[in-house]
Amino acid sequence: MEILKTFKFLALVLLCFFLIVYVLIISYVYFNQVELVFHSSKLPKDFKFDYQHKYEEINIKSFDGSILNGLLFKAEKSKGLIFYLHGNAGTLETWGKIAKIYTSLGYDIFILDYRSFGKSEGEIENEEQLSKDISIVFKQLSKRYSEDEIIIAGYSIGSGFAAKLALENRPKAVILQAPYYNFLELSSSRVPFFPDFMKRFSLETNLYLPKIKAPIYIFHGTDDQLIPCENSVRLKKLLKSNAYFYPLKGQGHVGVNENEDFQKQLKIILE
Repeated sequence: MEILKTFKFLALVLLCFFLIVYVLIISYVYFNQVELVFHSSKLPKDFKFDYQHKYEEINIKSFDGSILNGLLFKAEKSKGLIFYLHGNAGTLETWGKIAKIYTSLGYDIFILDYRSFGKSEGEIENEEQLSKDISIVFKQLSKRYSEDEIIIAGYSIGSGFAAKLALENRPKAVILQAPYYNFLELSSSRVPFFPDFMKRFSLETNLYLPKIKAPIYIFHGTDDQLIPCENSVRLKKLLKSNAYFYPLKGQGHVGVNENEDFQKQLKIILE
């Protein structure tokens, strides 16, 4: 009898221990999830971008007064605009290097640094806040270009925001690079113990894309270990005749813009 009581007591102690550990882990993930998703880095306000091709630095005030910074690279004879949402790391200091790929094909390209990235002010709190930022910046750029001349593009984390933005507007086309099927699902594969209702980012790309009327072009590396190519395969299955999927053989998660097969297909799309 005493042994049974001791066993029950030890089991209760272990249960309490694991419960405390679980609560601590959940609390850590909850309060640090923005940093786990976005790896932002700052640039000084007086930082000078060193790009040889023509560009304009643009600052736009968001809904809460935060100033968002972006670069608009100009083509010689512009056919329209690529509104580009980059991945979860890096700033315009490095992302601007992709601009020539697009301007050489006759399109201006605007690249936004999310709040807390580069020279952009503010701190990221949740998906709704970032979506508002992006929408406000898009509306400002739409004053310079008619919407049927704008192609919305997104890379990795930016792909979900790009899809969401395209659903709310009427762009000429949508280009997604290394997209996820659904960010809730993707994050669950990383932290399966963390409840969905506590997540600040859902980005349900699979729900946005079928409602978009513009042509959708999806590119994904077959060797992508961060966001497996299967995500794009599943997205394509949801879509009708206005969607095109291009697997990039041997390509990992980083460097899709520099991929030769991507650039060849991009040339066809933009021409």
